[in-house]
Amino acid sequence: MQTTPENTETTEDVVDLLRAQHARIRDLFDEVMHPDGRSREDAFAELVRLLAVHETAEEEIVHPVARRLPGGDGIVDDRLAEEREAKELLAELEGMDTGDPRFLKSLDRLRMDVLTHARAEERYEFDRLRGQFSPTQLKGFAAAVRAAERTAPTHPHPGVETASKNLLAGPVAAVADRVRDMIRKARDNG
Repeated sequence: MQTTPENTETTEDVVDLLRAQHARIRDLFDEVMHPDGRSREDAFAELVRLLAVHETAEEEIVHPVARRLPGGDGIVDDRLAEEREAKELLAELEGMDTGDPRFLKSLDRLRMDVLTHARAEERYEFDRLRGQFSPTQLKGFAAAVRAAERTAPTHPHPGVETASKNLLAGPVAAVADRVRDMIRKARDNG
């Protein structure tokens, strides 16, 4: 069942944008859990990429803004801890064959962790952002998230969960990841 809204790429509000990405992540988990062979590999590659760029953008743009809200430090610290655990498991999964029987068990654990994390973000961070910032500000945050995603690493990098760490390590990791993606694509198409 597809839950991704049709306007993921054109939404103007950062909360709507991130919720739409969460829906796409849910859809991708379903796609990876069910098919076999090449379609599973393709869906998993898309899931890895979306999770990596999505989390990087949140870490660079959304979390620093949420820290400014009352109680924001605790909320963001909890989300960052969850993101690190998810990146560690995602990196482990990336090293596995999607046909390995352990893959689906680990993927299901990641799915539960990521979906729980997304619900916490939506409830404790996103709803508060919408209540504290104007539509113009939320539109500006959406533009900043999209810009951060265009230059974000496309694979998980555990230990890089803050805006400053992303800004220091992110560009090098992003270039390396994107070269790795091009090599994989050329190999798969060759």
